Amino acid sequence: MQIQKSIEIRDLALYLKPDNVLIIADLHLGFEEALNKQGILVPRFQFRDLVKRLEKVLDRKYKLIIVNGDIKHEFGKISEQEWQETLKILDLLSKHAEKVILVKGNHDTILGPIARKKGVEIAESVIVGNNLIMHGHELAKNIPKDIKTIIIAHEHPAISLKEPGRIERFKCFLKGKYKTKNLIVMPSYNPLVEGSDILQEKMLSPYLKQNLDNFEVFVVEDKVYSFGKLKKIRKIT
Repeated sequence: MQIQKSIEIRDLALYLKPDNVLIIADLHLGFEEALNKQGILVPRFQFRDLVKRLEKVLDRKYKLIIVNGDIKHEFGKISEQEWQETLKILDLLSKHAEKVILVKGNHDTILGPIARKKGVEIAESVIVGNNLIMHGHELAKNIPKDIKTIIIAHEHPAISLKEPGRIERFKCFLKGKYKTKNLIVMPSYNPLVEGSDILQEKMLSPYLKQNLDNFEVFVVEDKVYSFGKLKKIRKIT
């Protein structure tokens, strides 16, 4: 589904069609190990499921694949699980792209050893055409005037829908405005990271500390569903 002219939603990824660029975000590799260390028993099959889902969009050769922040989960170190899984993911992505760039997220305090081992570039942000891709945990200091769209992650947007006897949470994309720029917010690719309920929870990204009523919601499930503006969803939930 097209979220904006020349930008398509492909499962939990974005595709910049004219430039043949794929963007994925918030893989949070090693999350299960972090939970296990906290005494939370989570079976470690999430990586297999994540790879399987990634393969749905790795169906062609891209000019560039951008990981828009938080490829790994731990803040201050690289865990054993993170090291092994990140190397495997970078190998997978490199097979399907001429180049891979890791945009630095707030969890990516130590990326250098992994990136150097695979010859992958690390960047604070990436400009593709008139699109600025950045993680979104901080505001950009200087945005070039010709940038029309800012693409962020970090927030892990999701929406909870009530059915008789249960509540289901679905990952979603958001599309709105930040000042004069278009703003697109990406969901997390990690199956364990359900996301922040945009109807209930306080937003984390400084880009989203505003009235979101006019933001459009695109829910990802078996396919992409356009839910319309957030203010309309609030009225029926």
